[in-house]
Amino acid sequence: MSSPPSRAPLVLASASPRRLDLLLQVGIAPDRIDPADIDETPLAKETPRLLALRLARGKAMAAASRNAGAFVIGADTVVAVGRRVLPKAETEAQARHCLGLLSGRGHRVMTGLCVLAPDGRRAERLVETRLTFKRLSKDEVETYIASGEWQGKAGGYAIQGRAGGFVIELQGSYPSVVGLPLYETLCLLEGLGFRPTPPSI
Repeated sequence: MSSPPSRAPLVLASASPRRLDLLLQVGIAPDRIDPADIDETPLAKETPRLLALRLARGKAMAAASRNAGAFVIGADTVVAVGRRVLPKAETEAQARHCLGLLSGRGHRVMTGLCVLAPDGRRAERLVETRLTFKRLSKDEVETYIASGEWQGKAGGYAIQGRAGGFVIELQGSYPSVVGLPLYETLCLLEGLGFRPTPPSI
């Protein structure tokens, strides 16, 4: 009896351990991790929503160009206060600035998602989550800065860490804020024909 045909490989176009952990959480194990290094500078007058989608698409397409015949997942998370896009904090000064803007007010976290099929078909989704932070004291900000969790994080915080204690309201998708909206990812993969490999017994 012949074995069933193997499925096309799945590529995650991100080096984020959080995105990988989220996929593994729902039983999806990428065959390859192929981060896409693209320019993430916002375009003139580009809204946060359009930025998140453009970057997700750019990452997916860059990885697809190196992985013919594969399913590819690209994602990018943008934190915005109004129309202002907050940076992925690389310095303590940037992180303090972000936390100062987020303290005691609402903000939006938008994750753009792009999934490409081996035959070139593309499916996209934008998931927006609204959050409100408590008013942060100077000591809370400095303790968080000292933790180092903010490094490289959009908006200067990681909700799955200590900053989870800053959130007093969340409307939307928690996994999306972490970095990958799971429900939407599974829906797009299934719609394009991806079938996960059943676990071995």
